[in-house]
This record gives sequence, structure tokens and C-alpha cells, in this order.
Amino acid sequence: MIESENISKMGQNESLVKETKKYFNTLCQYKYSYHFDWMGRPIIQFPQDIVAMQELVWSIKPDLIIETGIAHGGSLIFSASMLAMLDMCDAIRNGEMMDPNTSHRKVLGIDIDIRSHNKEAIEAHPMASRIEMIQGSSIATDVIEQVTQIAQQYSRVLVCLDSNHTHDHVLAELAAYAPLVSPGSYCVVFDTVVEDMPKDMFPDRPWGPGNNPKTAVWEYLKSHPEFEIDKNIEHKLMLTVAPDGYLHRKY
Repeated sequence: MIESENISKMGQNESLVKETKKYFNTLCQYKYSYHFDWMGRPIIQFPQDIVAMQELVWSIKPDLIIETGIAHGGSLIFSASMLAMLDMCDAIRNGEMMDPNTSHRKVLGIDIDIRSHNKEAIEAHPMASRIEMIQGSSIATDVIEQVTQIAQQYSRVLVCLDSNHTHDHVLAELAAYAPLVSPGSYCVVFDTVVEDMPKDMFPDRPWGPGNNPKTAVWEYLKSHPEFEIDKNIEHKLMLTVAPDGYLHRKY
């Protein structure tokens, strides 16, 4: 198809890729990802990745979305609203009334520190009935066991990793949560773009080039052929915080 060809050509255009990276780094100087809300809560994502996630949710139709990293809750609200859309479409298709309190679909968020004001705002949101939160380190044994037990109740699972961005932490998250991803679904690893950014962009962070989510992805994929990087998404978006981060589970 023509659009597929154009997407591929964009990804192969070295000059365009170079200019896009330059533009991306300039935007980040103004905390661009902090400029956007989803249904009233800060989502801290680039709009392009938000659209990509919408496409994935619609295509996969997950009944459970697992997210590490909660922050202000915008991503949880986004995921919950996408699941509400799926429920609404199911109800229309079946000629039924939609009752959000009986929906099986859920978003599960994990964070080591859920700030009280964020927790209260999420719990007061109209999408709250679809959200469950766990406070604790995403790589703690008890948290992993709890998430695994919950995931076993669902058939189509999508995972998003967006907490501590150091290599070791993300690699541990991949080891814990990527196996929960259903065949045909995705594990999306955010902020892999750190590898491609100047070192001085992270003066107060433990991560940076050489120590970040992308290096963790590369390491994980060496021994997990069931996953592959979906470069088509990256080439389509051009501006993305997750280059090499959209991992498709083949089997």
C-alpha cells in the first residue's frame, strides 16, 4: 500500500531522521511532554505516542493494561478511557446497555510512590472504576507476584513500562512483566529515546546514554525471540519517546 511505502521511506530518510532528532531535543528543552492532559489529568507523553497507543488498544482490544509509573495519572485515565470505548462498542454491537461497574476490562498501575493528591484525583475521576493501583517497587517480588496473579484472570494483556529509566530497573521490569504480554499484543517501553539524547539533558537523573530503557530492551531481546521491535510504529510517528520501544510479541 502507498501509505506503508511512505512510512518506510520516512524511516529510511537519514536526513529527516536527523532533523527530527534535533527537533525532538529542542522540544524537550521546553518540557514539551508536560504540556498535555488527558481528560483533565497530566499525561506526560508526546501526542504522537498517545495516538499510537490508541491504535494499539483498538487493534489488540486488551482486557488488562498493566502500567508501571503513575505520576499524575493521565496515562491510567487514558488507558481506562480506551477500555471504556471498547466496552461501549461491544455494547452497541450486542444491543446492550453499558454498565462500567460490571466491565471486566481493567487498568493496573504500579508506582513506588503514589502521591496522595494524585491518588485522590484518580479515584475521583469518572474513569476510576476501571483502575486499580498498587503502591510499591515494580520490581519487588511481592508486587510482581500480585500483578502476575491479577494478570492470570485476563486473556489479552498489554504492558507499558514507564517508571525508573535505568538499564537495570527496566531490564528487571521486562523480565517480570513482558512474559505477561499476550501473543499478538505489545510491551511498550517508554523513554528509550534517552539513548539518543545528549548526556547533559539528564544532570539530576541516574539514567542517560548507555544506561536507559533502550539499552535494557536491546539486552532483553538477545534472549527473547518471541518479541520483535515494531519499527513501523517508530517510522510512522517520527517524533516518539519510544524508539525501539514498541515490542510486539509474536508467540
